[in-house]
Amino acid sequence: MASVVEYKGLKAGYHCGYCDSEEGKASCGMWAHSLTVQDYQDLIDRGWRRSGKYVYKPVMNQTCCPQYTIRCRPLQFQPSKSHKKVLKKMLKFLAKGEISKGNCGDEPMDSTVEDAVAGDFALINKLDIKCDLKTLSDDLKESLENEEMKKEKNSKKEESNESIHSQAIEEKLGSGEPSHSIKVHTVPKPGKGADLSKPPCRKAKEIRKERKRLKLMQQNPTGEHEGFQAQGQPPSLFPPKAKSNQPKSLEDLIFESLPENASHKLEVRLVPVSFEDPEFKSSFSQSFSLYVKYQMAIHQDPPDECGKTEFTRFLCSSPLEAEYPPNGPECGYGSFHQQYWLDGKIIAVGVIDILPYCVSSVYLYYDPDYSFLSLGVYSALREIAFTRQLQEKTSQLCYYYMGFYIHSCPKMKYKGQYRPSDLLCPETYVWIPIEQCLPSLENSKYCRFNQDPEAVDEGRSKEPDRLQVFHKKAIMPYGVYKKSQKDPSEEAAVLQYASLVGQACAERMLLFRS
Repeated sequence: MASVVEYKGLKAGYHCGYCDSEEGKASCGMWAHSLTVQDYQDLIDRGWRRSGKYVYKPVMNQTCCPQYTIRCRPLQFQPSKSHKKVLKKMLKFLAKGEISKGNCGDEPMDSTVEDAVAGDFALINKLDIKCDLKTLSDDLKESLENEEMKKEKNSKKEESNESIHSQAIEEKLGSGEPSHSIKVHTVPKPGKGADLSKPPCRKAKEIRKERKRLKLMQQNPTGEHEGFQAQGQPPSLFPPKAKSNQPKSLEDLIFESLPENASHKLEVRLVPVSFEDPEFKSSFSQSFSLYVKYQMAIHQDPPDECGKTEFTRFLCSSPLEAEYPPNGPECGYGSFHQQYWLDGKIIAVGVIDILPYCVSSVYLYYDPDYSFLSLGVYSALREIAFTRQLQEKTSQLCYYYMGFYIHSCPKMKYKGQYRPSDLLCPETYVWIPIEQCLPSLENSKYCRFNQDPEAVDEGRSKEPDRLQVFHKKAIMPYGVYKKSQKDPSEEAAVLQYASLVGQACAERMLLFRS
């Protein structure tokens, strides 16, 4: 099925939930009746983001709080001290029921709500979307079955595959990102890549320990003491016991085995967002109640603003069509709820999209009674580990998109702590390491990150006439459609849409015009 979108144009001068400006926000939006995962991947790589079925792109040089798309590179990710603290806190709680004392508010990340703040919400609710989806898909089916379409189908398929392939290559080349074979060079850790032929630089305390071990070795040549294995071998400078000095991986910290008599049991379930899925359906009312509790406690929403309709529209409706290609992840691509079940009840839900190159975080809501577990940080770390897991089978799926980074909003800067990460240049759509972007952002809210003044947007719309339009039950190139159009504002809207989605998406997606 092709992507079908309805462009809504520019909406400017509405309320911003970040800086509370009454009319500082500006974004362009479209209603996505359906989206293929590849089209959405390409859209978010041009600064778009979805909230339910509404897909929007901030007008970066105009909006009060520029929102830069941020992605983390999970394969090179190392948890920071504060990340480890959160993971250990969870393990202590699960193992012994221990609740850490002290202020839990020191974790800045409570949720990714900001990606669809009240302003966008109000805007989506105001949008008058009176397009009958059923008739639309029936019309589309009919037109696709047209004999004319049959003739074009094969050549189009080749063309589309070619454009997807060339775009993937272009992205890789144009992004300036390291290929997967590049290893991150770090200072060798003891017992890890250090040159053992040279005496390592050590502290006096370590030297004393070493002498003690050698003494024990002489007393006990079988080497059974302290897990030491000599068997005629010269003693190693770093016996197996010293392994505990090696930093634990993210997975070690998350999946550390719990005692048999552990106080609590945590289970994370991945559920496709679909009312046809039995697990999604059976957990819906519990998931919805949790959402209401969260919105009212954390965001002070009045009850009438967090009803079943809002919840479904915002977090259960997705334009993404589920796809299960043989070379893709076992769970397939599409929209999912990652449910955190503690002792048989849901305490948090991470809404995510699984796309060809990434796991994209949409939203998180959790039980405020468990705020002491820093579930915002914990779920982000679980999602990073999950991306690493998916990458093992699907090598190109190797990024974790965290939504938007807003440097001018203190509450939003926490996303920059998940390193290494990159920000998307709002003019050339290439990824730039965040360290290189921060100095510019200190000086100006809006920045072009690409330092090459000659660089242009490689994916820009070059041939708008090849854009696909879906009009009166027929699919046609824009070059044909515009001949029948008298209204000059129509051309302006279509060209604006083409420039924002780029050439590849403009040729693949169907732009619905009534």
